[in-house]
Amino acid sequence: MALTLYNTLTRRKETFRPIDPGNVRMYVCGPTVYDYAHIGNARPVIVFDVLFRLLRHIYGEKHVTYARNITDVEDKINARAAEEYPGLPLNDAIHLVTSKTEKQFHADIAALGVLPPTVEPRATEHIPGMVRLCETLVANGHAYVAEDHVLFDVSSMPDYGRLANRSLVDMEAGARVDVAPYKKGPMDFVLWKPSKPGEPGWPSPAGIAALGRPGWHIECSAMAEQHLGQVFDIHGGGIDLVFPHHENEIAQSRCAHGTPVMANYWMHNGFLQVEGEKMSKSLGNFVTIRELLETTKFGDRSWPGEVLRLAMLMTHYRQPIDWTSKTLLEARLNLLRWVEAVRGSDPRDETVSPTVIRALENDLNTPEVIAELHRLARLAKSTNQDDEPSSAANQLVWALNFLGFGSHKDLLRINEELDHAIDAALKTVIEKGITDRNAARKAKDFKEADRIRDELSAMGIQLKDAKDPATGEIVTTWEVKR
Repeated sequence: MALTLYNTLTRRKETFRPIDPGNVRMYVCGPTVYDYAHIGNARPVIVFDVLFRLLRHIYGEKHVTYARNITDVEDKINARAAEEYPGLPLNDAIHLVTSKTEKQFHADIAALGVLPPTVEPRATEHIPGMVRLCETLVANGHAYVAEDHVLFDVSSMPDYGRLANRSLVDMEAGARVDVAPYKKGPMDFVLWKPSKPGEPGWPSPAGIAALGRPGWHIECSAMAEQHLGQVFDIHGGGIDLVFPHHENEIAQSRCAHGTPVMANYWMHNGFLQVEGEKMSKSLGNFVTIRELLETTKFGDRSWPGEVLRLAMLMTHYRQPIDWTSKTLLEARLNLLRWVEAVRGSDPRDETVSPTVIRALENDLNTPEVIAELHRLARLAKSTNQDDEPSSAANQLVWALNFLGFGSHKDLLRINEELDHAIDAALKTVIEKGITDRNAARKAKDFKEADRIRDELSAMGIQLKDAKDPATGEIVTTWEVKR
């Protein structure tokens, strides 16, 4: 089966055909390093890590270049640096904040089983490339200088808005943009801006005398060009980046290089909510990766990185995901069952299930992959009663390894970390489900009662109904299916 990917640019699934099979190139927007990465930031990191692994499997590890950038110059960084280190010169404070936050980010995503990218460019190390892009765009009439700013002239690009599938007229009508008096058009965006006193600054392009710094969008265009070329294979990120960030990247890169595209395939993961609501500090549901790994803010316990990774992959990457305690509990129970199924195995020959590969080749269909892992676990347990290694157990080990859950030794460690005891958070979910199911049955809403039973069953919870001999009432008990 050929690899097929959903292309946001064309709005359809397409067979993936790399420009050069000897060097498949992918760029994914990375973090702005001013604070702990939140759980929404983890989704694209995990999604494109799976794609990176799949591409290396298909084309070979030495034939895939994955660039994921670090944004280390931005207004939020300046504000955080001034807040945390008020007695230091701003540039020194910025260095402390970005260095510390980048280290935190790497530690957090390593706990999620994420491979390092091939290259991880930092924005501040690519300023000359950004300056050259600005000067090229001014010289060819796609950008202009106004009050020490360089701005992209959106009207100079006839098909601006193609990625977002919106016309310029529609975007202007509904735009919430900075309406500055020096802009020619309301949608024109900043490529370069003057630095305030004390802020990071570099010699500006296009004859501007004042020191300045890049706008957000130009950074990724310059870094992608330097490491992947003017046109490359895949550009990824969260769906929230389609507009304006990715739309503006396309505009800058295409108009500077005279190319029909910046990347041939644009991939975006869906939104993430927390317990049914948009994640927000004001709502009190803002959750960082570090908090989930180390504290009990979300539920009554911290969570192993493998559980967080699996919880992300249980939903197809293009679909929205609701990050709930129930999702994490289901992921933990799934891992327990899989680890138990491979406990007696002795995998020597790498035999990743072809079904797993085919599912991933179908636009990263991870729910289908998880169904295959359940099948392998059931088969491994049924054929491994005498502690003899089974083909299914070996395939399960290698599939989990391929998906980023570690080696056979790592899986046995997971077994020790994942409590077999049912903790308070799981009991709360189950008991509420039983109460709601009993209420539905009493109201003769049997469809709802069956839905609750099936939902708990999918989590690995088996309900048992029995009549109490003393009262004659139906009593529901439960157990964890292994």
